[in-house]
Amino acid sequence: MKRPLIGITMGDPAGCGPEITVKALRDPELYRRCRPLVVGDAKMIEDSIRILGAQELKVNRVSDPEEGAYRWGTIDVYHLDLVDMSRFEYGRVSAMCGEAAFQCVKTVIGLAMDGRIDATVTNALNKEAINLAGHHYSGHTEIYADLTKTDKYTMMLAHEDLRVVHVSTHVSLREACDRVKKDRVCDVIRIARDACLRLGIQSPRIGVAGLNPHAGENGLFGREEIEEIIPALEQVRAEGIAAEGPIPPDSLFSKARGGWYDIVVAMYHDQGHIPLKVLGFVYDKEKGKWGAVSGVNITLGLPIIRSSVDHGTAFGHAGQGVQNEISLVNAIDYAITLAENQGK
Repeated sequence: MKRPLIGITMGDPAGCGPEITVKALRDPELYRRCRPLVVGDAKMIEDSIRILGAQELKVNRVSDPEEGAYRWGTIDVYHLDLVDMSRFEYGRVSAMCGEAAFQCVKTVIGLAMDGRIDATVTNALNKEAINLAGHHYSGHTEIYADLTKTDKYTMMLAHEDLRVVHVSTHVSLREACDRVKKDRVCDVIRIARDACLRLGIQSPRIGVAGLNPHAGENGLFGREEIEEIIPALEQVRAEGIAAEGPIPPDSLFSKARGGWYDIVVAMYHDQGHIPLKVLGFVYDKEKGKWGAVSGVNITLGLPIIRSSVDHGTAFGHAGQGVQNEISLVNAIDYAITLAENQGK
């Protein structure tokens, strides 16, 4: 099988994206499985090579994916001249870096929509910076949905075999409660089922969380389960989808981690994010830094493939060469798998 061509954005240049990209691409095994193309400013990748002392690597600037070498030792960069190094500073929020991060995302989406790359992987951007640059989005997910003209989409987080999709994400908790509606819950369950099939899970088992404590306790702690979630479950079961719920959120994730379910439908951002990050983010108290930051963020429902690191820009440590690349490697792995299963 031809190795899939994966477009990887550098993220906010003032953050950790360029350096963890170089770290990930130091592994020869990655090139056996895919053709990685960095979308960003070649100057930032060259600076990360300097910071990391990765002198065995060189940068190949390209203006078309077909120009890439795609062999270990050469980092192919779809070069966008975005960063004025005379004004650049690691770890600082700026409109220049926000604009650079946004243009990387816009470009990689365009390449994928045109069929010139097989999948996209994103490094972290800074929401304040892109808004300073005049792009008023709350994150990658919303940018992708807007630029691909997608109405029905959701975020999936994954750590090993624990997968979580969300009914809502970047909204207030008050608004998140209001967004728990039958039609939306149905859509997310269907998207979850389709994602599992694309990952090679033949008969997905889906666990659906309640919104309220104890999944509402038959209306004692809220009626969203009775009025919205249960009708949604009845609808999708009639379509042949194996979905169970509403399940109390305080026990659902343990069941999923143990293999009871292949994927979980969470009702709002933190309900799904906290369990994943408790597992994937490991802080080393003795060393005073993160020992591991693993996990993947995937946008489902799009006409193109998008996976991402599940962490921020790490401005406090950017430019020091100390950030862990595990989450980016995981995101690339997911992109490869989804690309290989595309159309199956």
